[in-house]
Amino acid sequence: MHEVAEGKVKRMKLRGTLGGMNLLLEPGDTADSVSQTLASRTELLGSSVTLEVQGDADPGALEAALTAIRAAGGTPGRIRAPRVTVTGPGSEGEEGSARTVILPHGVRAGFRGDYRGSVVILGDVNPGAEIVAGGDVIVMGALRGVVHAGYGGNADAIVWARPIASAQIRIGDAVARAPEGSSLSTMRKLEGPGDAELARLQGGMIVIEPHR
Repeated sequence: MHEVAEGKVKRMKLRGTLGGMNLLLEPGDTADSVSQTLASRTELLGSSVTLEVQGDADPGALEAALTAIRAAGGTPGRIRAPRVTVTGPGSEGEEGSARTVILPHGVRAGFRGDYRGSVVILGDVNPGAEIVAGGDVIVMGALRGVVHAGYGGNADAIVWARPIASAQIRIGDAVARAPEGSSLSTMRKLEGPGDAELARLQGGMIVIEPHR
């Protein structure tokens, strides 16, 4: 068994199991602390790694863990969490739950997902797809489709993606549209992973800014 319990990531645990490795992310783990610690544990990430998300984990920490696993030649296995629902595009029955839903793949044009709680998408949201969530919308890839976070008036909701490349996003009752001719409105083609961006409400307006 291996446990990572040093420095800033004393909460994050990496242990061996019969099927590979198991990585536990807890509240307090950050993108920087996860990256720093896993950089010295690459030899343990070269197999199948199951991710366990406990509580409200930082989306950047989850993204950093996935990046480290792939860079080490490993593959992300299952994603498990006591209070998180894991589902796939097109699955039914979970949209009515207020728990966080994790979609293990990106979504394509024509897909529409409605969720009472937050949703984490482990891939791209492509043009023509639409996501509506009562909580946050976290996209580990590029966001090119339409999203509405904080549906129902939740002004504290956020949208996070790598990057936000959508012609329109909504948070609560506010709407942000890309100006005509901008890189967002033309749904630019991204070469490789983009920089993370965070959208949130400030003074009743949606502000999009870089996010580490």
